[in-house]
Amino acid sequence: MLYKDIKTIPEIESALESEKATIVYFTSPKCNVCKTLKPKVMELMKESFPEMGRYSVDISETADVPAKFTVFAVPTILVFLEGREFARESRNMSPAGLVDKISRPYEIMMS
Repeated sequence: MLYKDIKTIPEIESALESEKATIVYFTSPKCNVCKTLKPKVMELMKESFPEMGRYSVDISETADVPAKFTVFAVPTILVFLEGREFARESRNMSPAGLVDKISRPYEIMMS
């Protein structure tokens, strides 16, 4: 499975507490960039960071979760390391650049 859909704040809080590394992709059905980018990002995260939890939040289905994380645009990607926000990418982003940003801290944390 590439990712799990999240619809509630308790679901995301549980994921952040139980996993050392987590990526949350905020999307919307009307976002054409999201439709193309999300599978690529999630596959890249799975390959590069196999222990990382991968989640997707559809902002059209829930207003609570994006509001909690101050997400106002899609696509927005949040990366959490040990429950703390480590990286935030929005709109024009490079999946390879995101991997570069995460690689070293992820390796240190998992070793």
